[in-house]
Amino acid sequence: MDTGLRFAAIDIGSNAIRLLFARIIENGNDKPFLIKESLIRMPLRLGQDVFIDGEISAINSKKFLKTMKGFKDLIDAYEPISYKACATAAMRNARNGQGLVSTVKLKTNIKIEIIDGSKEAALILSKNINQYLKASTNYIHIDVGGGSTELSIINKKKAKISRSFPIGSVRLLQGEVNDASWQQMRSWIKDNIKNINVNKAIGSGGNINKIASMLGKKKGKHVEYDQIKEIIKKIKIKNYDQRITQLGLRPDRADVIDYASKIYLKSMKWAGVRKILVPQSGLADGIIEELYDRYKTD
Repeated sequence: MDTGLRFAAIDIGSNAIRLLFARIIENGNDKPFLIKESLIRMPLRLGQDVFIDGEISAINSKKFLKTMKGFKDLIDAYEPISYKACATAAMRNARNGQGLVSTVKLKTNIKIEIIDGSKEAALILSKNINQYLKASTNYIHIDVGGGSTELSIINKKKAKISRSFPIGSVRLLQGEVNDASWQQMRSWIKDNIKNINVNKAIGSGGNINKIASMLGKKKGKHVEYDQIKEIIKKIKIKNYDQRITQLGLRPDRADVIDYASKIYLKSMKWAGVRKILVPQSGLADGIIEELYDRYKTD
């Protein structure tokens, strides 16, 4: 018997593109239960071109279009109630981003929404993350992507202020982050924790999820600042091939995980927090929540 409400989400990031199929089971008066049925990840690094050349290359544009065509066929087979595609830093910064959006709409009928940093942060901070928060605790939410980092200060389970910074794992790998960006991030954190005393961090993004799983942490558990430093030390002594074959890292994660960790560690240090909660929930999860909420209110 077919139970539950089906939804699909496409997250077009700077390091990879993800298609999430999810089913929401409604339990009467209990809160709805979300089941992730399938997550398909295409390791297409759109940010590689954008952060150096300012646009997505012809080769990657073709690959991107083929990916979207494939995703559309899968969505049609899954038959969700609704689906949504969101693009983040790489597409935001690409000169040809809007042109690609138009081409995808024409060829596949997928409408891509290029979202800004505040919208990205709001989607990620969905109910999926909220369930792990305590009203009595103030948090700094650190979401690290390939092209940008979204920071939010959370008080009484609500994001009070958010900001996006052009600092990401792929940008760092390519040497495209300047000292001024780091200084702006540091100042923003220091200025905002003066008003709200932050006790803990929340981390989202594929790299912190991987760090947590390498440390044997379950979804929604804390990782210590020193534990991140220790695991990164172990990763750094391995070369690229060893990171893949011995540590089980994906090829497109093996070269950026230490750069991503630098962002989490610096943010935690500047905020004066020693623990980071890892809900293992990202943009695609937030899109599913938004689609469900829209379905319920329509």
